[in-house]
Amino acid sequence: MFTSVKTYARFGFLAAVAALTATLTPQALSQGTPTIRVDGSSTVYPITEAAAEGFQKAQGGKVRVTVGVSGTGGGFKKFCRGETDISNASRPILAKEIADCKAAGINFIELPVAYDALTVVVNPQNNWATNLTVAELKKIWEPNSTINNWSQVRQGFPNVPLKLFGPGADSGTFDYFTEAINGKSKVSRKDYTASEDDNVLVQGVSRERGALGYFGYAYYAENRNRLKAVAINGGKGPVLPSEKTVLNGTYQPLSRPIFIYVNAKSAQRPEVRQFVTYYLNNAPAIVKKVKYVPLPTSAYRTVLANFNKNRVGTIFGGEEAVGLTITQLLRRTPQ
Repeated sequence: MFTSVKTYARFGFLAAVAALTATLTPQALSQGTPTIRVDGSSTVYPITEAAAEGFQKAQGGKVRVTVGVSGTGGGFKKFCRGETDISNASRPILAKEIADCKAAGINFIELPVAYDALTVVVNPQNNWATNLTVAELKKIWEPNSTINNWSQVRQGFPNVPLKLFGPGADSGTFDYFTEAINGKSKVSRKDYTASEDDNVLVQGVSRERGALGYFGYAYYAENRNRLKAVAINGGKGPVLPSEKTVLNGTYQPLSRPIFIYVNAKSAQRPEVRQFVTYYLNNAPAIVKKVKYVPLPTSAYRTVLANFNKNRVGTIFGGEEAVGLTITQLLRRTPQ
């Protein structure tokens, strides 16, 4: 049985232990049980953690998989220093990270594993902000924004203090959201409660009547009784996040692919190759279980074939890709 996001109520503790384990030297890890080291995105964490649990059980404890949470950017820093075998990422690898990996002699295999509906949430007591436009979100989140009350967001909204919660600067979710909403990655107001631990953001929004936050869909889906999703109007009317609206391409611009990146040298180790194969073969069930949107079954076969061919590089050219549908993703070729 795969683990759902609810199981991560102790997320902070588990992530801290995993991150500590991931900092151990390769020499220390190589003494005894073969260990696969993973770090990176908190968005992708539930998928990879569930895959790791299933794989370790199937292996009867003969292989260990550690999964840390440093955020996408923090994970790539470790990955490009050769400290991890796999990096979880909620956005494509960027040009500077590609250069860092190249400087360290690290080739990588890019593997999309699911789609996410990046979700804007409010407190359940909020009965006014059922939908927001991209322009309104920009007004709230742009650099040096002075919007600190809901009455400033839209005429007719009540006089309620606005409390903001969002991912930290090492988060791929932060990168994607700022690119999609503010027009440039990493450009955002700074006076908000930031964390790479999405459960911290869930708790913050659930406790503040005037709160607004954003994070991956899985964390909203497992906390529906504590949060309300906001419909996003990207120019064609308000659309709520869901598997259906991601698949039909109407939830824009906050639908996005999420990934794992595999060190090409690590991929030559039998245990890493077996784990990635297990991950992709079981991805449709795991992804659905932890409340993300699976790729078509045929897409996973293609992704696994690319892995088996050791197809290194990225299909994104070191840039973010906003508003990319699943169909568009699958048509891309390496750049």
